[in-house]
Amino acid sequence: MSDSVKNQVQEQFGKHAAKYVTSTRHAKGEDLAMLVSQSRAGKEMEVLDIATGGGHVANALAPLVRRVVAYDLTEQMLAKAAEFIQGNGLANVDFVQGDAEQLPFADASFDLVTCRIAAHHFPNVPAFAAEAFRVVKPGGKLLFIDNVAPENDAYDEFYNDVEKHRDPSHVRALKKTEWISLLEQKGFRIELLAAYAKPFKFQDWCERSGMAEAEKSVLEAKLMDASGDVKEFFSVQTDESGRLSAFTGESVLIQAIRP
Repeated sequence: MSDSVKNQVQEQFGKHAAKYVTSTRHAKGEDLAMLVSQSRAGKEMEVLDIATGGGHVANALAPLVRRVVAYDLTEQMLAKAAEFIQGNGLANVDFVQGDAEQLPFADASFDLVTCRIAAHHFPNVPAFAAEAFRVVKPGGKLLFIDNVAPENDAYDEFYNDVEKHRDPSHVRALKKTEWISLLEQKGFRIELLAAYAKPFKFQDWCERSGMAEAEKSVLEAKLMDASGDVKEFFSVQTDESGRLSAFTGESVLIQAIRP
């Protein structure tokens, strides 16, 4: 199953790599600025950006640190990230292809490890967490951002079903409590968790994953036909014509230290 999921990820992001580079949500989200601020980046720092995607974290940190390794499973994503970052005149970013669950780096290699809006595609998140802990230096930190599921089990199931319908390479968005437990079990100490609302503009969100119109209609109906409490919880919004325009999920930024 793990290999099948990773093949889906490579297919999905390979086809739509350019969209993720230009996506406003990915390129200019407030969470990116928050991550850079929390990084306390310094000129001597070695940074690993796991599942770099369009390269936005690597691009933001590169001017502030010694070196960034932009690491991703999908060759086409790395190529687009390199085009974007090198096009900005940055020469201290290395681009490495590989699996987030099996990092090809020595123990304690990095001052900072980052991972933004990607882990819900990982089949084995405990392996990712263990590898992130292994490669960060003692006293170094992981800065992690991802969409999270509600603590309510029914809402969790609904949200993950919607995400999976929109993008078959989605595995699961964990709950906040699951991330805290997992990272602490792997040895990290949680220093900060910031949760914030994440609005999704329905048409843009579907377009970025390349959904066919028929599938988009089915997904719209799923959200529009949900129970009143579900629609209220996810702030389902409609436009003047009564069509679905947006809904709201939740994301977190976690700062975790390796003691």
